[in-house]
Amino acid sequence: MACFSHINEHGLPTMVDVGEKPVSQRIAVARSIVELPPAVYERLTDNDIVTKKGSVFQTAIIAGIMAAKKTGELIPLCHPLGLDNCSINIQINDNNLMIDCTAGITSKTGVEMEALVGATIAALTVYDMCKSLSHDIIIKETKLMEKSGGLHEYKRT
Repeated sequence: MACFSHINEHGLPTMVDVGEKPVSQRIAVARSIVELPPAVYERLTDNDIVTKKGSVFQTAIIAGIMAAKKTGELIPLCHPLGLDNCSINIQINDNNLMIDCTAGITSKTGVEMEALVGATIAALTVYDMCKSLSHDIIIKETKLMEKSGGLHEYKRT
């Protein structure tokens, strides 16, 4: 039977001990998909949406990076990490935004949670900045696309 990594032998929550793990370069990519209703999609110009609050995509990129850097403060059993890099890329595909967050570190633990948090907060920022245009914005999914550098490599097919 599989066990949860954040539960100790007594059934109590615990932070995973990474003290004996080797240091390696670790990269993770996560994606959030945001469906834009016509009222929002029609406001796209030059691959961005500009509102009274400013550039939606530029603000979402900054918010996503800031959030990824704070993952250890937001999720109780995540290790606090000093990321080597973090980037957010926003692509438009039909009425959907594909928001990818790539996080990287040279460490004993991975950065998939940082990538997932970064993509999610960037998506929520798009929602926040565009909700005055429509509340029909849908954050469809957030998923890990790939991770490398640790014991368990992963790539979504």
